[in-house]
Amino acid sequence: MKAAFGALVALLFWVTVTPARAAVERVEVLERTPFADGMSFGAAGPYEKIRGIAHFALDPLAAANARIVDLKLSPRDARGRVTFQSEFVLLRPMKAEASTLLYDVNNRGHIAILGQINGRSPARNDPTTAADAGDGFLMRHGFTLLFSAWTWDVAPGAPGDRPLVFSPPIARGTGGAPITGPVENEIIVDAPTEVATYAGMQGLTYEPATPDDPAAVLTERARPDDPRTPVARSRWRFAAAEVPGGPGRVRLEGGFRPGVIYELTYQAKDPKVAGAGLAGVRDLLAWFRDHPFEGQPKPSHVLIFGISQSARFIGRMLHDGLDVDETGRLAFDGAYLEVPGAGGSAGFNSRFVQPTRHPSMLQEHDYPSDAFPFTTAASRDPVTGKTGSYLDRAADAKGRTPKLMFANTSTEFWNRDASLIATTPDGAKDVAPAPGVRLYAFMGAQHYVGRSKTRAPYLNCVSTTDHYLPMRALILALDRWVGEGAAPPASAYPHLADGTLVSVPRYRALFPKGVGLTPPAENLHAPRLDFGPRFAGQGVADRIPPAHGLPYGSRVPAPDADGNDRSGVRLIEIEVPLGTHTGWNARDPATGFPWATARFDGSFQPFARSEAVRRAAGDPRPSLAARYPTREAYLAKVRAAAARQVAAGFLLPEDVERAVAENLGLYDRLQARDPADASCGYLFGN
Repeated sequence: MKAAFGALVALLFWVTVTPARAAVERVEVLERTPFADGMSFGAAGPYEKIRGIAHFALDPLAAANARIVDLKLSPRDARGRVTFQSEFVLLRPMKAEASTLLYDVNNRGHIAILGQINGRSPARNDPTTAADAGDGFLMRHGFTLLFSAWTWDVAPGAPGDRPLVFSPPIARGTGGAPITGPVENEIIVDAPTEVATYAGMQGLTYEPATPDDPAAVLTERARPDDPRTPVARSRWRFAAAEVPGGPGRVRLEGGFRPGVIYELTYQAKDPKVAGAGLAGVRDLLAWFRDHPFEGQPKPSHVLIFGISQSARFIGRMLHDGLDVDETGRLAFDGAYLEVPGAGGSAGFNSRFVQPTRHPSMLQEHDYPSDAFPFTTAASRDPVTGKTGSYLDRAADAKGRTPKLMFANTSTEFWNRDASLIATTPDGAKDVAPAPGVRLYAFMGAQHYVGRSKTRAPYLNCVSTTDHYLPMRALILALDRWVGEGAAPPASAYPHLADGTLVSVPRYRALFPKGVGLTPPAENLHAPRLDFGPRFAGQGVADRIPPAHGLPYGSRVPAPDADGNDRSGVRLIEIEVPLGTHTGWNARDPATGFPWATARFDGSFQPFARSEAVRRAAGDPRPSLAARYPTREAYLAKVRAAAARQVAAGFLLPEDVERAVAENLGLYDRLQARDPADASCGYLFGN
């Protein structure tokens, strides 16, 4: 019966598609069920889950699709359209009222927004139960949530995981001949092993055009910019047949070693038109903007949300003008980009692209992730002489661009060039954001909210800050900004002019000595990459690996006397500190590369419990006892800081008690901690 009802809905959708130019031709409903067993989410009431497939047909000659790399080389149907499809999941209120449509760009095939925003719900790609809703935050606030597949390089998940995987068109040469080209794969291991994966994180890669390609080259080097030393071809071989399933693997005689960057290059074939994934998101949003399910009004407006890779995906949409549909309208009215660093990566829309790759202090400096322009207002690159902005192609036919929020943590300043969205490319001058854009920096926070009770594979305990709480407040602020015109909190980001954004040598000079943390010698300075003459205009790399030009001038937030970052959005954990929170952590020498920072993690070093312990350790930071004579004194300061956060718009009244409990819990665990315990087990409760 359910299947028959789904087929009827699909047929109704087919009939109602009448625009002359409609990139989504029809929507096929596969499943339609009550969400969370029909539980009610406050005033929003019960929700339903709809899973289906959207069928696309892109016009390769349309101006809106001109920036999609290799679209014109894709197979076409009898009408001259490029067709493909994408699975989607929709969670929507059953009440027939207009609501905000909020699209979550999945991260490597995995739904992210529920796990981070909805009270740390389980990370599932098939949200079904009340547990999958977490604390129901987005549902209680009435959002319609949409998820779909957009990327192909997703490794198979665990049984039942159901990642959202996209199958894009394949570009072909003259007469349908295969297209070949060079592919580079970087390999780093944390422990000795004979067999290593040569795909990106949780991803897949292009396999060699020639099986076990005898012309493939494996090299090794100690640092990203060191010369490459070839490994004898007789010492290694492709091992896909030996270890079936998942991403490609390679076997090395004598084994891969920590502390070495290996690189595998070869000729691949059949490039996927990855940019179709961006267009698919654009057109699915346009579809649901104009074609609500039966009995439902159109959404009041459309927002898009992305975390990390997913935020860089949104950046690429804006860079390439793929936020504007084939009719010249904005596909989304506002966007929240969480921890994108400086990225609006070409790694989502170029030939033989591997979307899962991105540079950090140590890894993958040869992938096209950070490239000018970075700022939403116009700025000039003094090296190339080019002038541009993030939004040069993002305006619709009426000259409008989406409202934008960028939010980075301290870790992105160290590992992802986050300062560049607010400065000139050489890091010499501040650049204010364009109107309709806000920049936020969560000081002392790391890329994600960590819950690790161990140091491995790093030297320091991870940061304990919770920036998911201000994210909740900012999502609602973005919704009001777009829907009602209510101004959100002003940008809160470090600046060169007031000394809150500094070079790493200056940071090291300011950082307190004797804390038990040693700042890194440098942060990521992504190089200007030259992939050859066709890359900028056509997205085709002729030079792999690319030539490296001068690096960009990224900067880091300045520390205060405790070692906590100044300026930006100072979370309660920084306003009423229990220790030093940094955006960087160091790698354990046993895993190699002790000079490099952790890719996603910050550090936490608690204050001494008493002045006597502080003096004995030579710690310059006042102790917990000196700062907070009693538990009640600490609690009072936390509540006062929470009230300031609410007034500033970075904390919701409904989240005050959670914020207080998290901070008080860490205080209690620090007081109960055995002074001889050097582990990180005290950091997080159950």
